[in-house]
Amino acid sequence: MTRAPRQKFTVRRALHWAAGGVVTAQIATMAGLVAFNGAKRRSRRPYRFPTAPVESIEVSGHEVEIFTFGRDLYAAMISDIESAHHTVYLETFIWKNDDVGRRFRQALVDAAARGVEVYAMWDTFANLVVDPRFFRQLDGVHVRAQPLVTPSWLPTLRNLGRDHRKLLIVDSEIAYIGGYNIGALYADRWRDTHARITGPAVGELENVFVDMWNQRPKGALTSRRSQPVLPSPDVRYWDTPFAVHRNSPRMAVYPIRNMYLEAIDRASERIWMTQGYLIPDDDVVAALHQAASRGVDVRIVIPAESNHVIADWLSRGYYDRLLHQGVRLFLYQGAMVHAKTCTIDGIWSTIGTANLDRLSLQGNYEVNVAITDSTVAQRMAEIFEIDLANCVELTLDEWQSRSHVAKFTETLLSPWRPFF
Repeated sequence: MTRAPRQKFTVRRALHWAAGGVVTAQIATMAGLVAFNGAKRRSRRPYRFPTAPVESIEVSGHEVEIFTFGRDLYAAMISDIESAHHTVYLETFIWKNDDVGRRFRQALVDAAARGVEVYAMWDTFANLVVDPRFFRQLDGVHVRAQPLVTPSWLPTLRNLGRDHRKLLIVDSEIAYIGGYNIGALYADRWRDTHARITGPAVGELENVFVDMWNQRPKGALTSRRSQPVLPSPDVRYWDTPFAVHRNSPRMAVYPIRNMYLEAIDRASERIWMTQGYLIPDDDVVAALHQAASRGVDVRIVIPAESNHVIADWLSRGYYDRLLHQGVRLFLYQGAMVHAKTCTIDGIWSTIGTANLDRLSLQGNYEVNVAITDSTVAQRMAEIFEIDLANCVELTLDEWQSRSHVAKFTETLLSPWRPFF
């Protein structure tokens, strides 16, 4: 009668110790991977990857330019800020305190000094390593930083959403959207994609910024100047080839995931996708599998090594399923490919800030623009083919021949996928 409880206690304690051992092993593995990868990255030399020239594309009263090289993009953005007459809205995830970051800061300060209404937003968590004095020098600029946690009586994941968006709106006439953060690292060492858009669709992207600014959650860092409520753009359009999709953790609304699922489901010829971090959920994997099964040419460009080594290992846990299902994976060489783009069937394309992972699709503030236009899709396909020339295709045979240590590491870390 007295031995059963003791045995139950012993089993329970053993299970606790086992669980603790697994978690300890996972954390130790991640720490080791991060340390080793950091040393490896520091010794890596800059690599000049192929880029596509910027071309102007006419789309139903709009003009679209697609940038694949940071220096070209930053020059265009700063030029538009310097030419602004009325308003400048800038929103970014990362804003480095380096030469590029200071050039953007000075352009905003100069615009405010000549009477332009300038508004800037960034994410606090993403810039914890940036000296706070850097942001205090945005003289004359209305500023807001997304807080680490939005205060609430009932803490939920909605309060933890990061502002991962990257937008620039100038004079309600020009809009930039894409994956580029602000910093010297991204100017010439990362391969990313951004779009510059003029025309009626700018109003939709402006509205995305305005809604976020007017939200102003408790705990947000704001400038000492008064924080005016921004008016919503007056013009709305139904008949436009542009559709803007935005995730809002505060409202638990995540349409970008559905945008991808619907577009993949409609594909009949090809799905060409570029993703910096590929950690899809089961529905996305199933949609890609179904597309490949019906003969769609499904290709995904991903970094051979990204800037987040843990994300790399979590992503690799999906390679076996995807390759078995007929999805072709191409590893981008020599540089971090950070783009979040897709083009389907020569008619539909998307450019934006959302990665194909859970953080972006079910956690962060994100924005993507979908463009239904054959000329844009053709240009996106041309850019994709340029990227393919800098890739090595990963075959199923090559993947299955990886070491047992690699397979064990993927299995050990797999429980962490829902957090990335």
